[in-house]
Amino acid sequence: MAEIRHPLGRSVSRGLQHHCPACGKGRLFRKYLKVSERCEACDHELGRYPADDGPAYLTILLVGHLIVAPMLFFPIVWESSAFYSVPIILGSLGLITLLALPRIKGGWIGLMYALGMRDTEARFHTADAAD
Repeated sequence: MAEIRHPLGRSVSRGLQHHCPACGKGRLFRKYLKVSERCEACDHELGRYPADDGPAYLTILLVGHLIVAPMLFFPIVWESSAFYSVPIILGSLGLITLLALPRIKGGWIGLMYALGMRDTEARFHTADAAD
């Protein structure tokens, strides 16, 4: 198990805000989900923190438990016409997913920074062990 090398709350919070987990000033992403190689403020190497599939799984878990499961209990979903409910439901689910995914990925990278996990530490990557 990896030990915490940097303040966990501060690192994850900076990542959730799309800032460098080391300094909190530089941008974490250069595109929608593409992590910058280096921080423009402190020159910290951001491209070395593995995000892998963790942010996608957490986004699915969040949207599934907080949005989809409670929505199934509302009778308006079952009573309304599919021509109205399906576009509204799919549009809102898509919007929430697209808004949550970069924030969750930023928090994940902040977590990897706090734990000191780098892409060179292959023994912690379960996908590599399966090969």
